[in-house]
Amino acid sequence: MPPLTVARRQAIAFRLAANDLTTRLPAGSHAAAARQAIQDTYPRSALVSLHARVEDCEPTAWEDERLIQTYSPRAAVHVLPVADWAVFTVGRLPLDPDARRHVETEADRAVAALAGQEVRGNAVPDGIDVRAACATGRIAIRWDARLTWYREVSAPEVDLVETRRELCRRHVHASGPTTPEAFAWWAGLPVGDGHQVWATLLPELVEVDLEGHRAWILAADEERLRSASSAPGVRLLPAEELRLFGVDRHGLFAGPMRRVDWSTADTHHPHPLVVDGALTGAWGRRGGRVTVKPQGPLSDELRTRIESEALAMPIPNAAMSVRFDGPGVGDPVG
Repeated sequence: MPPLTVARRQAIAFRLAANDLTTRLPAGSHAAAARQAIQDTYPRSALVSLHARVEDCEPTAWEDERLIQTYSPRAAVHVLPVADWAVFTVGRLPLDPDARRHVETEADRAVAALAGQEVRGNAVPDGIDVRAACATGRIAIRWDARLTWYREVSAPEVDLVETRRELCRRHVHASGPTTPEAFAWWAGLPVGDGHQVWATLLPELVEVDLEGHRAWILAADEERLRSASSAPGVRLLPAEELRLFGVDRHGLFAGPMRRVDWSTADTHHPHPLVVDGALTGAWGRRGGRVTVKPQGPLSDELRTRIESEALAMPIPNAAMSVRFDGPGVGDPVG
């Protein structure tokens, strides 16, 4: 039987739904919203991602006691559920024993330097690779968009094979249709390791044809992919979430990157404006001032929807305001 043929827009609609970006979760569902691990690279971007997924998201959502931060995966700051700590730490340990020993050694050095205290990042001695050490699950971090602190936590005791398989499963569910190479990049693993872990999940996968590209999804998600369609809604997402549209460094998530029109973005507007499941512009923020740069003219109704979404953004200690960048777009509101 030939594989299911999937259009790019269908794949993106599926990903947005899988990442809770079509229908918001109930208020307070921060751990559920972060179950794929939310990247927190731009200041407050994890908070913006939570706001895009959860009703009535408050400015302190990223500090929910059910959430924790670490460098994972790809050595970027991530916010994730405490319950999934092992998946996004030891799940990405390298398979090579020598590489594993290096990571464990760096963790030993980091733990010794911390001496049971929470320590600011610039107080850790030079030469300790804390980012690598985090893969042991023994180091947690706290980044408040200005400063970083490190602290020791108990290492998870888990089945490494199943934990790696679960990491791969999370990726395929959230980013499918996808490939083993994309999984390796996303997880921060060597390509060979990514293929080995992927092979353990193959019985749970089905192949699809994504506009001429071989890709895979979870068999459990096949019907949801078949029926996926764009849902109405406005989201102002941080730039880290562009991977859902295939705008990653390798163009691995939704076919070739050249198929993505992202010419609207610039230094001051690096983030994607998503309307009804499609990229329709870019936006930027300084404090509570949000600037939206649409790709084309906006109806009054759509402008109002975008304004409402931007003004609801829960930026701490900020009076929110919105303006539209471009000729004839009108005055700021707020």
